[in-house]
Amino acid sequence: MEATNPTSKTTHIGRKISRIRELRGIKQETLATELGVSQQTVSRMEQSEVLEDELLEKVAKILGVPAEAIKNFSEEAVINIISSTLHHTSGLVNYNPTFNFNPIDKIVELYNDKVALLERLLQAEKEKNELLSRDK
Repeated sequence: MEATNPTSKTTHIGRKISRIRELRGIKQETLATELGVSQQTVSRMEQSEVLEDELLEKVAKILGVPAEAIKNFSEEAVINIISSTLHHTSGLVNYNPTFNFNPIDKIVELYNDKVALLERLLQAEKEKNELLSRDK
């Protein structure tokens, strides 16, 4: 596979991945798990100036952005978007908050908590029934 070719210091792909990951609220550990690598591998990847296109595509998919968005990402553009948004908002009418969590992940987490609670309740009932049947 062909590696992404940096033309200057500002095209450091690893830093762009790191920044987008942070903006999306994704931890290195999560990215590592999704890629099937260690957190240290993700750390080294984020320190790399270049990345193979195939790996970049996988990372982009996990981050929920096109690979081109990573290649063309610039901190200045983000700052410009934020500052222009701040200047044009007049009160809370135009307020569009960005959350650093995925609502689906929260639903899954709540579901898993519910399942764990139900399993504990079932185990407690089993133990209670065993005690009652021994006493008879």
